[in-house]
Amino acid sequence: MMEPNKIRLFAILVASFLLVSCGEVAKVRQVNDVSLAYDYAKKFYNEGKYKQVVDLLPSVVSAYNGTVDGSRALYMLAYSEMELKHYSSASEYFQHYYSSYPKGEQVEDARFYSGVCLYHSAPDPRLDQTITHNAIQELQVFNENYPQSKHRSQVKELLFTLQDRLAEKELLAAKQYYDLGMFLGNNYKSAIITANNALKDYPYSKFREEFYMVILRATYQEAMHSIESKQQARYRDVADRYFIYSNEFPKGKYIKEANRIYQSIEKLISKDA
Repeated sequence: MMEPNKIRLFAILVASFLLVSCGEVAKVRQVNDVSLAYDYAKKFYNEGKYKQVVDLLPSVVSAYNGTVDGSRALYMLAYSEMELKHYSSASEYFQHYYSSYPKGEQVEDARFYSGVCLYHSAPDPRLDQTITHNAIQELQVFNENYPQSKHRSQVKELLFTLQDRLAEKELLAAKQYYDLGMFLGNNYKSAIITANNALKDYPYSKFREEFYMVILRATYQEAMHSIESKQQARYRDVADRYFIYSNEFPKGKYIKEANRIYQSIEKLISKDA
């Protein structure tokens, strides 16, 4: 653990460092020299002082638009925003880069980082997933354009994670339908449909077992709430759903519950029907 005097000294040094950097930015702005601002921005960029880069580069990007230096300034601005975790603005700058400079020196990285920033911007599964869809599209386009890229394996991992985010949203919806039960209609049917559609859309999701279990539970509850004329067909449907689950997940985390459901329904199935 650092001694109190050393901690105070360290804090003073950090504060002084920030004041010097901020002072430099203010002086450069006062001079109103784009070339000087660009030189200082490059200096700060190489030193990893991304806040100062972001403060200086917007005017440079605008003044040098359409030039080689303009493309480099725009990329540095985008990358600095990303390092500061300003993912939304960073993605916009990266997209602006590859749209404005399609033959630029760093267009491949710009496309990759645009997708990465959208990935980091993706919201909680319970919220609207427009950004998640945009991230998937951005990364899929990257794969199409750069099939041999050094980033390909990372893009694959990001896509799986994003797909799971969308799958989780569907799982939450299916569970919500299940919890509503027979309130204002047969919500068990909606739970089954939602889970089945999700399995088709996201067949490799890490939530695959959960979807199958929601289907089994909902099918069972639907059968138990059925009128007599539909019961036998639905009991058999429960048995079918059980075997689908147990065959794929013989040691699944819900196998005991699944077995109980099957044992309960097996007693109700008529041998003559």
